[in-house]
Amino acid sequence: MIDMISARPVNGLAFSVLDLATIAQGRTPADTFEHSLTLARLAEQWGYTRYWLAEHHNSPGVASSATSVLIGYIAGGTSTIRVGSGGIMLPNHSPLVVAEQFGTLASLYPNRIDLGLGRAPGTDQATARAIRGANMEGAQNFPYDVQALQRYFSADNRNAPVRAIPGEGLDIPIWILGSSLDSARVAAAMGLPYAFASHFAPSYFMQAINLYRQSFQPSRFLQKPYVMSGINVVAADTDAEAARLATSVQQFFMGVVTGRHRQLPPPVEVEEMDELWDDLTEQAVRQMLAYSIVGGPDKIRQTLAVFREKTGVDEVMVTAHIYDPAARLRSYELFAEAVKG
Repeated sequence: MIDMISARPVNGLAFSVLDLATIAQGRTPADTFEHSLTLARLAEQWGYTRYWLAEHHNSPGVASSATSVLIGYIAGGTSTIRVGSGGIMLPNHSPLVVAEQFGTLASLYPNRIDLGLGRAPGTDQATARAIRGANMEGAQNFPYDVQALQRYFSADNRNAPVRAIPGEGLDIPIWILGSSLDSARVAAAMGLPYAFASHFAPSYFMQAINLYRQSFQPSRFLQKPYVMSGINVVAADTDAEAARLATSVQQFFMGVVTGRHRQLPPPVEVEEMDELWDDLTEQAVRQMLAYSIVGGPDKIRQTLAVFREKTGVDEVMVTAHIYDPAARLRSYELFAEAVKG
């Protein structure tokens, strides 16, 4: 059974980090990885529960394509924080290979590894074809692949003709990630914790988590529903400075909306954004970033309180696309302080 006590909730809410290993303009993936490890070590001190890395491919601004390798790097450089995937895009991989990789990680870093699973490609269709080959319909097999993973991790699989070694018999928590009602149904039917990608796909968030809670079937892994939500947070010492820093993520998501992906740009003055986007692009970006908390300490606390009251989530996973490394660290520190009250 997944030990949710390890979530270390503060004031009833656990809080964690989601890192896309975003590459800022003028920097390299090596710089990004160094900054990620610095953040993970400090997040551990500040009381964050998990540090998850997301699988993405063929994006000039994201360096987390070899997700399991980065998880090992972060886990090896920290001591207590849980480290995992947010997530591994399961149709891109053989369940056996995932079981072996995460079995290796869990053997190296016992009781610290999480396996979050998604079914999206984490990239464009052309790249998905390059990754999946003939398995382009793999998303349809997602529930069966999750079950295959569970079998490989089970001690009962020791007499099977195909075994995951290392991996077999290890207690590696599996999470279902998603941004739709389908993922909510899968998580509920399998009795697994559910992480919703509300940090970039907010449309079905409330409907999906309500469906998950209503349909949840207790399992040997989890006795009651457990909901994690992704949120964008840009915190600074003042509201004005946070708003300025947030123009980086707004520009970054402009690339997503327009299909012109880019590295994370430096911030601009808030009023300068009017010259960078048109009304339709602004509307699309703001819709994608609907679940964002931007502001100084008081505003962060107030907005977080409203979000908790509205959603009742058990845990929030914070992502912060902030250009300056020091400002990014400060944002995570201020958020931790806000949760602690």
